[in-house]
Amino acid sequence: MLQRAREAYVQANGQATPVYGVVAAVAVVVPLLAGALTGHAAQGSMIALGAYLVALRTPEGPYGAQARSLTLGVAVVAIGAAVGGLLGGHLWPTVIIVPPLIALGVAVPPIGSTAGLAVLLSAVRPPSAAVLDIGLLELIGGLFTTGLLLAPWPARRLRPLQTSLSECADAVAEALDAVAEDVGAHGARPLDDVEITDPDLLAVVRVPDWEAKRRTASESLTEARATYRLYRTGGGRSDPTRPERFLDALGRVLHETVTLQAVLEAAKNYPPDREWRLETQTAISALAARLRLLAGAVATAGEAPLGREESTAIRRLGRAAEHIRRAGLAGDEDLVAVALIGQVRRSIDRIAGEVASTRRIVAGGVRIGLAPPRMPGSLDPTPVLEQARRAVRTRSPLFRQVSRVFVTAVVSMALAAAIGLSHGHWLTITAMLSLRATYGETVDRLVQRVGGTAAGSVAAAVILTLAPGQLTVAVIAFFFAMAGFAMRSVNFAYWALFGTPLAMMLLDFSAPADWRIAGERIALTLGGTAMAYLAVRLLWPAGHLEGLPRQLKRLLGTHADLVRATADVLAGERVRLPYDTIVAAERAAEAVAETRTRLGHERLPDLGLIAELRTAVTAAHRTRDHLVAVARLSREKAVDTGPVPEILDRLADEFEESAVLLEEPEDLDPKHVPPVEELDEELADLDRHLSTLTRRRRAEIKAGVGREEVTPLRQALLQVSGTRYTIRSLRRDAETVVESSLTSAGPRP
Repeated sequence: MLQRAREAYVQANGQATPVYGVVAAVAVVVPLLAGALTGHAAQGSMIALGAYLVALRTPEGPYGAQARSLTLGVAVVAIGAAVGGLLGGHLWPTVIIVPPLIALGVAVPPIGSTAGLAVLLSAVRPPSAAVLDIGLLELIGGLFTTGLLLAPWPARRLRPLQTSLSECADAVAEALDAVAEDVGAHGARPLDDVEITDPDLLAVVRVPDWEAKRRTASESLTEARATYRLYRTGGGRSDPTRPERFLDALGRVLHETVTLQAVLEAAKNYPPDREWRLETQTAISALAARLRLLAGAVATAGEAPLGREESTAIRRLGRAAEHIRRAGLAGDEDLVAVALIGQVRRSIDRIAGEVASTRRIVAGGVRIGLAPPRMPGSLDPTPVLEQARRAVRTRSPLFRQVSRVFVTAVVSMALAAAIGLSHGHWLTITAMLSLRATYGETVDRLVQRVGGTAAGSVAAAVILTLAPGQLTVAVIAFFFAMAGFAMRSVNFAYWALFGTPLAMMLLDFSAPADWRIAGERIALTLGGTAMAYLAVRLLWPAGHLEGLPRQLKRLLGTHADLVRATADVLAGERVRLPYDTIVAAERAAEAVAETRTRLGHERLPDLGLIAELRTAVTAAHRTRDHLVAVARLSREKAVDTGPVPEILDRLADEFEESAVLLEEPEDLDPKHVPPVEELDEELADLDRHLSTLTRRRRAEIKAGVGREEVTPLRQALLQVSGTRYTIRSLRRDAETVVESSLTSAGPRP
């Protein structure tokens, strides 16, 4: 238990936000100072409370998204304060009304805990006839916070977009660097069968930089596209804006990098001379460096240098590849190796071209025009209602969490009302803000809250007892608010430590608290902690395990669609892989990864299941990389692609047939799932096809065809030689996805 407490207190979940801390502190303390100086301390504390509740929302993203979030928060706080004012002095009506609002905040993240806190904290105040005044005063406080947080909007409107685009370019550059580091290195796959328990030894023998950096780049690209969409500008335009063109270019660079890595993996089986590898590594590193320069230029709005458009390293690589190509034509090098090296050179040339295109976009200014915010495309509530019905019908994890929070809030408030606790709202606040989706997360939050709240309550009691007046209390509250809001994202224990005195000062500003109230606060926090712990232990399971077969079925189904789309590209029915299909497969894998993380937070985690899910997700990521590479390698016009489209169709069949088996996971036996027998035969056909192309190409050269002449046979050899290794890796990883998914969904011992 001590070890768990130590881990909970040393967690670093984010970075400190000092500017946000200062702004929130100003928003909260200025009304307190104004109330103390004018003799209206009660009204000042109400305004400060409204500012405090809106500041709790911690808006992120572009200023337009922040404005929408803060506006919703202000409206919720104003209405909640008015409702709380009506409930003041009426305990049992409060018990009936507040718990549904708390549960609503869990079900609807944009509302969050704001509604429940606004009603609850207003209801515990002494009854007042001026109910509308309470709502109005807290509305003023919320508007004050919103104005301060959005004040930089005109001058820094593009800063979040520039930051997102810059981080995306940096992430793609990191992926390129990972490919450069892997040039000439031995593959890590043989080590998968060896259990290495020493972390230091593991770090030396296997550094999975490529897969991690590729996923990071892909996620960064998705986040940057989402950030751009949040600006909601450019309505009615059909031509892409500069940020859109910038992101599209980075997406093409990332996909070409995936292709480059796949071809380099295949080239490891045909090792050319050392000079070529060094030139390749240098050229890729140079492209990564150029991308980083562009990222800096975007982040600084053009103040950083863009770098040169031409690259000496890429020209040197071209000369080295040409030397090997001529040696291959003369019979001194394996034609397959020559073809693979030619593919590497073309991929690097394409990446260089896209980087040059990106440079021109940045040189012209990555900006976006002003336009009014877009309204939602549809106000039809039917989709939301359908989602709610499905959640209730399937008893989804979210539905269970909402129900658990609702029951806990009802019990805590009813208990406080029945006993007549004067500060019983602390019991409910502790329980509602500590109860998380899993056992592990709840325990960590409870440990952080108990320690921080105990220390903070004692500090508040000392300050409120020794402070000579309201002005001194307001000044002290400023430092607590600044520290609490700045450190809140780092660790919840900091918020409990600094936020507890702040809340006590706000609620008791006009009537300072004493040691007795501090003791009650600590006791009620312990009581709320116990209630949250009992709720997460005794109430129904989180439900993540029950929903796992459905998620795994979607994982297999989306990857089957992606395999079919790749086969269509090779057959000439599509020009490129649909972006939406790739994203759907990625999101399906991320959903499984999130469930795996949730299962790891259970009281008694199934380590075998977690390991199996990790294997499935990792193999799924590699599967998508292979498919992107195969699709892009098919751009060359060849005589034929051999049996590659048929192999892809058989892999899609395997995904789809396995997905059907997940419809009844209780009867599933992964050991008796029949394999797709045609795959082995078609893979052997692919090897024979490549050998035939090699012999025909040599015969073509001997027959007098010019070595520089581009013939369909030469193009076929280039394509199939680059695809063969990737197809075999694809088959291996696809089968791993299927096997691990079926094992994970099957009956557990």
